[in-house]
Amino acid sequence: MREPAVPANDRSGFDFDVVPETDQSFENALAKARAGDRLTVDDGIELLTTGTDEAGIDPVRKEQVLEAADRRRAEVVGEDVTFVANLNNNVTTACNTGCLFCNFKDTAHRFEADHDGEHAGFTKTPAESRAVVEDALEMGIYEVTSVSGLHPAFALNAEHHEILAAHDDPASEVDYRPPAVYETDPGTYLEQLRAMSVDGVHLHSMTPEEADHARRGTEWSYEEVYRELRAAGLDSAPGTAAEILVEEVRDVICPGKISTGEWVAAMEGAIDAGLDVTSTMMYGHVENEAHRVRHLKVLRDLQDRTGGITEFVPLSFVHENTPLYERGVVDGGASDAEDELLVAVSRLFLDNVENVQSSWVKFGDPKALKLLNCGANDFMGTILSEEITSRAGGSYGEFRSFEDYVEMISAIGRPAVERSTDYRTRRRIDPDDPPYGPRLGPRADGTPVLDGRSAARGDPAPADD
Repeated sequence: MREPAVPANDRSGFDFDVVPETDQSFENALAKARAGDRLTVDDGIELLTTGTDEAGIDPVRKEQVLEAADRRRAEVVGEDVTFVANLNNNVTTACNTGCLFCNFKDTAHRFEADHDGEHAGFTKTPAESRAVVEDALEMGIYEVTSVSGLHPAFALNAEHHEILAAHDDPASEVDYRPPAVYETDPGTYLEQLRAMSVDGVHLHSMTPEEADHARRGTEWSYEEVYRELRAAGLDSAPGTAAEILVEEVRDVICPGKISTGEWVAAMEGAIDAGLDVTSTMMYGHVENEAHRVRHLKVLRDLQDRTGGITEFVPLSFVHENTPLYERGVVDGGASDAEDELLVAVSRLFLDNVENVQSSWVKFGDPKALKLLNCGANDFMGTILSEEITSRAGGSYGEFRSFEDYVEMISAIGRPAVERSTDYRTRRRIDPDDPPYGPRLGPRADGTPVLDGRSAARGDPAPADD
């Protein structure tokens, strides 16, 4: 038995049961990865730590892992670097969950009509959400991503409002207060989805946490809830709210959130309802490498059972302005080497998930491009607004034009490919044939979404992520 590796970002002070120690060797794990054999959790830990017999990350071994992952990426998905023309339109920041890694939410009582304080949050009516989507469609986008706080007045539909209101103490029992209490009524989940489902746009919304909120206080199954959401216009569900799918980590960073088992059940319900789903990991806070690999195992097992996951999205923790940082629980996020290895080991471990994403919002352009040579093949989307990361302290921007994409992807010698949300429709972009703009959207005609970083058809409507 080897001694636990010391994480590159030493997260001391947590006596976790799950630690990065194995009976495997790095050399054997690397040989299995190069051969394309299915990796065990111990294999993944060895690759992610570059060997649990040494403290810290070995730079030579790290490059060997990155090379194996890049080769695997080329074998599985080829050289194309894909991206999507999308908009983030989130409905509300009101939320009482209290996750310590989040600076996006605002405690819901601040939104009440009789609250006399100020806050930086927002709640949109269904009509306001529809206006945002309409404006973005005129610019050529074809995906709307919406991930919102758990507003106490949010219910699935009118029947759900009645069920929640019938509790003896709805606020404490099921986190419910009627819309009349609040300055702005968010409507129901079904009303918001119908509002955003405009002219064939792909609506990507309703995380497992939101689906749980949309069934709280009832005996409805996740599949039943997602079927109603799908009938209202939902096309796919984001696998966010996953954070780290190991309970001892969730108990530290998000004790108010659903459990790993509930997250998996919600994803299975969405897939059973006929929806594609994505998968994520938010890492670089209190967890260690063993937690990360166990998280990947949960995702791989889910994909083995369902085949419904279209992509994996690694989300490196942005620590500034978050309660974890402000309370001294963490003093930073993941290192560059940790980010590179996480992407690489994800590619090697998730042998049943084709697409791995690199985030320019989280990493900035140079590092995000580097990760495209570490196993990633997707480069996110245009994101006409992105506020979750920026409110947490991220500083890499909130918009990416097609011109930016073609220039950056061509610079690393790879083809730039516009794709649909589900990856089933793709269009290679000729770098010698400007101007560059989306063509897959219901109103897309190849006109640039924005001309460089200035408005071509007017500034994008505010979406507040």
